[in-house]
Amino acid sequence: MTRWNLRRAAVLVIALPVFGLVAAMVAGAAPGKGGPPPAPVVAGQVQAQPMPVLLQAVGTVEPIESVSVRPQVGGVITRVAFNDGQDVKAGQALFQIDPRPLQASLDAARAQLSRDQAQAANAAAQAERYARLVEKDYVTREQADAVRTQADVFAATVQADQALVEQAKLNLAYATVASPVAGRTGAVLVKKGNVVAAGGGPLVVVNQLDPIRVAFSLPATQLAEIRRHQAGGPLVVRARPSGSKAGAGESIVGKLVFVDNAVGPNSGAVAMKAEFANGDDSLWPGQFVDVEVELEIEPLALTVPAMAVVAGQAGTFVYVIDETGKAQKKAITVRRTVGALAVIEGDVTAGQAVITDGQMRVVPGAAVTVKGAPPAGAAPATAGKPAEGAAR
Repeated sequence: MTRWNLRRAAVLVIALPVFGLVAAMVAGAAPGKGGPPPAPVVAGQVQAQPMPVLLQAVGTVEPIESVSVRPQVGGVITRVAFNDGQDVKAGQALFQIDPRPLQASLDAARAQLSRDQAQAANAAAQAERYARLVEKDYVTREQADAVRTQADVFAATVQADQALVEQAKLNLAYATVASPVAGRTGAVLVKKGNVVAAGGGPLVVVNQLDPIRVAFSLPATQLAEIRRHQAGGPLVVRARPSGSKAGAGESIVGKLVFVDNAVGPNSGAVAMKAEFANGDDSLWPGQFVDVEVELEIEPLALTVPAMAVVAGQAGTFVYVIDETGKAQKKAITVRRTVGALAVIEGDVTAGQAVITDGQMRVVPGAAVTVKGAPPAGAAPATAGKPAEGAAR
């Protein structure tokens, strides 16, 4: 045997086991009919159910009333009658300013009033006597007029004194600084022992928390639709803290109470406000929230889990599992997303199973294996349920 033949024989000896290994791997990967194994997937269901038509925005929580409590008289703060962050009632005392100088001013005003009242009474009596005397020509008309003028001056002085007394009473009352609104206090800004001046800096800020409002804006192009649906009554508005996952917590339900009378010149949007009951302090001033304005309830909207929607080069689609267990690609159009559900249009029908996880392993027309049975007759998701009394 030549050297060339010996080399060929050696190559065949080495290659035969490798070919056998590859053949065995192919045979093991394609059992039965020789195709790939069914791809494991997770399935959901196409459902026809009531779904709200929503307009979405990001809003900011703000108190209906926010008051910076300032002193109306000057003096030394002798008492702070609340704690930081305490709930207070309207008219509840918050600070006490030293009332002694104010009480002294009131006493002085009252004393001055008493003195001038006595003088005014004497002047009025003298004017009466001169009026009788002038009729008998015992005094001249000029003398009688001068006495009457003096009596009128004292009467006016008494009125001024009475006003000073009332002002002194008010100043003494202002020594007790009360909350003008019911709400929750912030941090105490001026401590006991400090001297404050009338109209000076704020002592504390009180915010009304219940009810509370959320301010947001929507494009002016949606204003006509909002106005049209407002004709049936206040629109339902839902709020959820920004960044929270859909379904992670109940949305707070309120109503639309304000639509601005002009479009913002720079933003092209219309400012709006919604009011919410907030007894559990779910909303906090300054907090950002996701806002949904519910226009109406679509009675039979076709929905799929949002995770089932796949974006491709030709558009969005879903994989539907047919009765033979094979995945079929169906083109759809997503009309809107509500929570974890997508409202769609396309060549799908209620009751069909759609793939929600594992789409990357799916080939159209290939068999799939569903992990767990597809849900049948599942209840509508919480995010898609209309608020009580919201359907119109």
